[in-house]
Amino acid sequence: MPKLKLGPLAGVVGFLALVEFTSGILQGYYTPMLTDIARHLSINDADVNWLEGSQLMLSALVVPAFAKLGDMFGHKRMLLWSTALTALASLVLPFTDNFSVFLIAWAMQGFYVVWLPLEIALIWSRTRGREGGSLLTARSAGLLVAALQLGAITGALAGGQLIDTLPLPVVLLIPALCVVACYFVIQFGVQESPQLGGGKFDLVGLSLVSIALIAFTGGLSLLRLEGAANPLAWGVVALGIALLVPFALYELRHPDPLIDVRMFRSPALAPVFLTAGLFGVSVLGAQAPLSTFARTDPTVYGYGLGTSGFSTSLIIGFYLVGMISGALLFSKFARWVTPRVTLIGAACLVGIGYLMFLPFHDTYGQLITNMMIAGVGSGALVAALPAAAASAAPPAQTGVATGLTNSVKTIGGAIASAVFGIALLQGATGAAVSGTAGSLSGYFTVWTICGVTALVAAVLLFFVPKQAFQDPPFARNSPVPDAPAIP
Repeated sequence: MPKLKLGPLAGVVGFLALVEFTSGILQGYYTPMLTDIARHLSINDADVNWLEGSQLMLSALVVPAFAKLGDMFGHKRMLLWSTALTALASLVLPFTDNFSVFLIAWAMQGFYVVWLPLEIALIWSRTRGREGGSLLTARSAGLLVAALQLGAITGALAGGQLIDTLPLPVVLLIPALCVVACYFVIQFGVQESPQLGGGKFDLVGLSLVSIALIAFTGGLSLLRLEGAANPLAWGVVALGIALLVPFALYELRHPDPLIDVRMFRSPALAPVFLTAGLFGVSVLGAQAPLSTFARTDPTVYGYGLGTSGFSTSLIIGFYLVGMISGALLFSKFARWVTPRVTLIGAACLVGIGYLMFLPFHDTYGQLITNMMIAGVGSGALVAALPAAAASAAPPAQTGVATGLTNSVKTIGGAIASAVFGIALLQGATGAAVSGTAGSLSGYFTVWTICGVTALVAAVLLFFVPKQAFQDPPFARNSPVPDAPAIP
């Protein structure tokens, strides 16, 4: 088995690692201060999920568009555009205390989620044709995710420390300046993909999928506001799902579709997309509830840890250390066994970690232990899913395939965020009714859903072809199902 050396890739991976470090800052920095943001905006803890949900859903809309545009006109170009939009939104947050304005800016900040799939597509365009290209991409993805999580640790620790010492507007300005600096890193440090597809952008397809997703999330919003017994809310959710049918039919007829829906029928890609959606429930939808649970005062509400901003950031930091370990170890385990078996094991770790919250949630040490177990599995999945999609996708759809893993993951996170918000509001008793904390039964619901969905994802991965996500030299020269031939 040849050694996996990055060689000429080292330079571009290094600069992209700086980009992912900035992405990590955005993902970790705000979590310890979500309770402070809620007080600043005069909303309760459960409503924090609206911030997360709105950002995740916008992400689900922009990733397919930017991924396709990257395949057509350049992944670096789309990196620059998404970074500029993220910087603009981030600069709005420190200067408003209006919930509606903050919500819009927070949602627009979600453009950063296109960075990782565009970066992996850019790397794959350089490894295609090289021996071990799939595992080189997986290793590069692991390094990028490690940089992302290192940034998240730095952001979480800095955010937790600063929120205890500085005014919130000053604290919110710091990540915005980091994104501005990131723009210049991309501009001067990253070269464009060597091969561009060109073509005409599928605006009709984008419009159809956007309408479907807006209707779907609108139904989720009604469920949150009106309750699960409201028939109108369920009707709007069903309408959003139904609107995906004309979108799929149109894309099947289009010569250069926004999303080649045939990829969802691929035996190698379909379970990856489903896994990404189920994984999004925990890695994206559960972050706000975990932070607010840790900060809930047990002397007032009877549960929680009552941690400070910095103590909460330490919990997040240990979780991210686990994610770094999982991201770096994935390529090694994939070489020893197979990428498919490694993905199954990672999903199982996520499920075990969250289900351990059910009996063990009363002490600081218990939360850290649970989060580190889930973190190792989560880090492996974050690195592996887009790399696996890239290796199994048609050559002209690399960016779209990697982007779809993020889109489906963000949709899963957005659905979970809305469901978790409903769960935390319902069942509140005693002081939680008149206060701002969620309900303990709601937190049990969150942990159960996160654990079960991760285990379901592990089961789905058993149906992936055994030699999927591998190059022919690593599969004894047998063809890889539904994967492009390596020149």
